Amino acid sequence: MDKIFLPHLQAIEPHAQFTFRSPVIESSLGRKYYAKVGSLSEREQFVGEAESLRAIHDAAPGLAPQVFAAVNPDDSTAVSGRPYFLSEYRDITSLASNPKAGEELGRRVAAELHAHKSTEGFGFHVPTFCGATRQENGWHQSWEECYSAMIGSLLTKLRDKGKFSELCTKGDQVRTKVIPHLLRPLKIEPVLLHGDLWSGNAGIDGSTGQPVIFDPSSYYGHNEADLAIARIFGGFPRSFFEKYHEHLPKTEPVDQYELRGDLYELYHYLNHTVLFGSSYAGSASHKMDALLRACP
Repeated sequence: MDKIFLPHLQAIEPHAQFTFRSPVIESSLGRKYYAKVGSLSEREQFVGEAESLRAIHDAAPGLAPQVFAAVNPDDSTAVSGRPYFLSEYRDITSLASNPKAGEELGRRVAAELHAHKSTEGFGFHVPTFCGATRQENGWHQSWEECYSAMIGSLLTKLRDKGKFSELCTKGDQVRTKVIPHLLRPLKIEPVLLHGDLWSGNAGIDGSTGQPVIFDPSSYYGHNEADLAIARIFGGFPRSFFEKYHEHLPKTEPVDQYELRGDLYELYHYLNHTVLFGSSYAGSASHKMDALLRACP
């Protein structure tokens, strides 16, 4: 491990000595780093996480851990080497009991992260992973096309399991009826999303008291999609959503805001069905039924 990380650490702190206690590295000057090395099969996951965090850092410095070194997505010679990742270390505590930190997180996500626009379109330049699920990404010229492809990818994964045929049939109907109905009229630009923004991937930096987000699966999309999984699992104080929409009002048509929220939640219900099985299939089916009734 030290052979991989020591050159990078010495470039950051040339006069320091380093103590390796995986996954934390501590320097003699008091700084701490988070480091990990993966297997060859995990290269895409490491690339996706590092590129997501780098994009977030560019959009909102300090909101996510800064990446100092990681496997290069463009380096073909690195394919044969084990992927690695080096970032600053953050001592993170729960966000749930701190309305002020939730408010600040809402402000920063709206005013900084979701203000960072893509010039390439909707999507991302490398695959990312929402949990263990690979998101193909690539670039799309419309949000409707991008989101339909994301849902379609999950339906393919469910079909490959050899079950969930009824759920997948409903999913096809959502792609042909609901997604065009709700997303085609939107006048939006692609903005940077965390991609898996729930209370398990957000917290408070113990040394600064400031909010921090981590474990992203980023892409450029409609800002409201980034609120979906927090709506499902909770854990964010109400102050987060209130402050968020103070800085970034609901997209027109506002009367379809809740329906769009249901559509964006559907992605995560389907993904959890892919990851964890039938226990989430019922929730996904109920969402589809409600959306299909509302969008004939």
